[in-house]
Amino acid sequence: MYRAPVEEIAHTLKSVAGLRKALDAGRFGDLGEDLVDAILAEAGRFASDEVAPLNEIGDRQGAVLADGAVTTPPGWKELYQNWIAGGWNGLTGPEEFGGQGLPMLLSVAALEMWNSASLAFAIGPILTMGAIEALDKHASDELKAKYLEKLVTGEWMGTMNLTEPQAGSDLNALKARAVPVGDGTYRIYGQKIFITYGEHDFTDNIVHLVLARLPDAPAGTRGISLFLVPKFFVGDDGSLGERNDVFCSGLEHKLGIHASPTCTMIYGDGKFGSEPGAIGWLIGEENRGLACMFTMMNNARLAVGMQGVAVAETAYQKALAYARDRTQGRAPGHKGEGMSPIIEHPDVARMLMTMKALTQGARAICYSCAEALDMARVSEGDEAKAWSERASLITPIAKAFATDIGFEVASLGVQVHGGMGFIEETGAARLLRDARIAPIY
Repeated sequence: MYRAPVEEIAHTLKSVAGLRKALDAGRFGDLGEDLVDAILAEAGRFASDEVAPLNEIGDRQGAVLADGAVTTPPGWKELYQNWIAGGWNGLTGPEEFGGQGLPMLLSVAALEMWNSASLAFAIGPILTMGAIEALDKHASDELKAKYLEKLVTGEWMGTMNLTEPQAGSDLNALKARAVPVGDGTYRIYGQKIFITYGEHDFTDNIVHLVLARLPDAPAGTRGISLFLVPKFFVGDDGSLGERNDVFCSGLEHKLGIHASPTCTMIYGDGKFGSEPGAIGWLIGEENRGLACMFTMMNNARLAVGMQGVAVAETAYQKALAYARDRTQGRAPGHKGEGMSPIIEHPDVARMLMTMKALTQGARAICYSCAEALDMARVSEGDEAKAWSERASLITPIAKAFATDIGFEVASLGVQVHGGMGFIEETGAARLLRDARIAPIY
């Protein structure tokens, strides 16, 4: 069973990524080391004691679609409610909308622990956090007032709708349409695939951020706009109204992260409402949607890098425990009767040391990326520019390296288990299956 390595995470934050130096210099206001330690300890407890125990049932039962509604595995909805009750969703959220405004360094440390406990659970909140950042930086004051507080608290969740059947990572081929209504809203038509948590039972409302083209839009990525499309309309008093014309038509059957619903979303099919067309509101400027969405995507790139670190940590812990317990043969220099624990065999020790070194290296890179993002935010002038350029350099490295080693370490974990690693009951195979999506994201 996963146990959050709180002391190791704290050391990397403070001594490798430079959090202690920033705290001593007062760069993060009145945030002190005692509060940091308390946050990390509670995040570790929650991940270890409440999230991790539900990972196996999530993998085994998965999310289920029936009559357009998605049901998550037993205990998952309650887990999410406990998670938001702890204030975790708003850790780095804007304070004016109920967030805590804490550094990204603390967020990535907590994300590591959530993802180590369950990649399938943590990916939903990751996208909500990205939606919060995109809306905070690009949405109108009216949209912020109506949606941000509920997203920051986690009462509602957000999604990112880019991919279409004919347009994977090449958004030049995007065909979803947005037609102006004349009252400041737009009717959205189209199909989106691979939408993580596009439909679920965690929250009463889901806020979709959708890329689509206006009728007179330029060709290619220069003609893409970003729209906010809620599952349910929201009144001026914050109450939920009628259902919008958007629904989930199917769930993907995947190699891993089974409990995370990966949805096909249909916009403007006429399933809800008298007139076809999902009603959406423009975020930012017309034909500038990709720039807005990249705010969300950059946030997600570091978060996905943390998924690689997280699965590597869990795979290492599981392999280490197995290697200490499993006996086979007699290692060189073994004294006493009976067989040796396989950890005493040099090649098993080599694999475990490789797993540990790769995990620690990836963690240091990702935390250093978060440090650069934080320092760019709290600095000014040339210093802010330097930190921003450092973040731009490290972000793709953190994402690519960490997700690659996540899969490599999980594969080594299967090897340490030997034949039992190929058997689902040990959980080593589950980690390998889950890890494979992160380099693809």
